[in-house]
Amino acid sequence: MSFDTRTTLLRDGIAARGLEGIVDAEVYLDPTPMTCGMAATGIHREASAASEQMDQLLFGERFDVLEEDGGFVLGQARRDGYVGYVAKGALTPLGPRATHRVATLRTYAFEGPSIKSRAMGLFSLNSLVTVEAEEGRLAKVTGSGWVAADHLAPIGVFEEDPAAVALRFVGAPYLWGGRESLGLDCSGLVQQALFACGMACPRDTDQQQTLGREIAAAEFGRNDLVFWKGHVAIGLGEGKIIHANASHMMTAVEPLADAVARPAYGEPTGYRRVL
Repeated sequence: MSFDTRTTLLRDGIAARGLEGIVDAEVYLDPTPMTCGMAATGIHREASAASEQMDQLLFGERFDVLEEDGGFVLGQARRDGYVGYVAKGALTPLGPRATHRVATLRTYAFEGPSIKSRAMGLFSLNSLVTVEAEEGRLAKVTGSGWVAADHLAPIGVFEEDPAAVALRFVGAPYLWGGRESLGLDCSGLVQQALFACGMACPRDTDQQQTLGREIAAAEFGRNDLVFWKGHVAIGLGEGKIIHANASHMMTAVEPLADAVARPAYGEPTGYRRVL
């Protein structure tokens, strides 16, 4: 039986203990839960910052560490299940449960309870934070500084229109493996839009093509997904799409017909309705 190495915490004969009896390994270890303590950090294919970035962790997201490898650790992102290597220094010990998520495209944290104090960040949409104190318009975040309270939403309070969320990213640079407001790829944009609406979403396009239900091209509309091999876009209605793409090298809005006419895309491989 084969397993998807992207989401199975198994490398070189070492596996997470939860896989015992499911996958064959020489050693089974109990992962150590950690938290991303930086605004964002890459999940890499190998234990090197020069290797391919396959995904990212955002501030406050959990990462289950299986083993160390030099300055990197091998583990699995709790939020989307992706397995890879993260710089050890980007992680901190597991803290209290998140109480809020960042609800704006991006926001700064400030060292003190004043917007004139040193700024930290930028923290992207859907970062997870624990509010431990409030003073005026600012909220103190565990492991960081003071954030504008109205830039946060309590856990469990979500938006209803993924397309509207995606539109906030227009102009954000294209970044392979990215899912932060300062750079992201096509599936990262879809994932962030759905996360903001309280929907679980896997990381890669082929995984996302299992979401919802298949629809005909004639039914395609707002918040539906359109797929090509290795690419995905979100419908905006009126024949338009939004996608983070390497043609524009940024998140852009365009007619679906224009994308179809581009040799890099051609006819879509499928359409899905997720709402």
